[in-house]
Amino acid sequence: MSQTQGLLETLAADVQAALGDRVPGVTVAVGELTLHARADAILEVLRFLRDDPRCRFRTLVDICGVDHPDREKRFDVVYHLLSMHKNLRVRVKIETDEATPVASAIQIWPAADWFEREAFDMYGILFSGHPDLRRLLTDYGFQGFPLRKDFPLTGYVEVRYDPEQERVVYEPVKLQQAFRQFDFLSPWEGMLPGDEKAKPSGGGQ
Repeated sequence: MSQTQGLLETLAADVQAALGDRVPGVTVAVGELTLHARADAILEVLRFLRDDPRCRFRTLVDICGVDHPDREKRFDVVYHLLSMHKNLRVRVKIETDEATPVASAIQIWPAADWFEREAFDMYGILFSGHPDLRRLLTDYGFQGFPLRKDFPLTGYVEVRYDPEQERVVYEPVKLQQAFRQFDFLSPWEGMLPGDEKAKPSGGGQ
């Protein structure tokens, strides 16, 4: 067992002993610790990880979402924390659905502001207590949430500049069939020996 693996397993045991059923599951694998927390206890868990001297995870690296559309609670909200004092990282996961908001972590880490807005913009994950929960990366009037797995690759609308109206207009996506057919035959194919597309020359093998 590596030293890091041992530290993480000790930390996982300490966290579970302190927080009990608020952290119903832990995983230590490939040098990484993942805590599976209850969504309604997420702020308590995060404060413990930041403030407890055994943890000291004082840097919020990221908050992101993961979409599992076949689950009743389709989203994982994932927090990545760093302890510079102990040179360790931890991942905290909670589950939520499309309608149930997660408590905002801004009061613990102000940097959570933009991370939570990004998760809202990309997945539609809601955060209660966020002072300005609005879209961050998509355009004004954007429809849907582009990182959900049921979001179409083409999107729902496209934008273009209309010279007659002298403004940008939104229109439903239109895919011209002519642009969906491609000839993948490269002009360079057939030039190399052994290419199956090369035509055999006369008189030789």
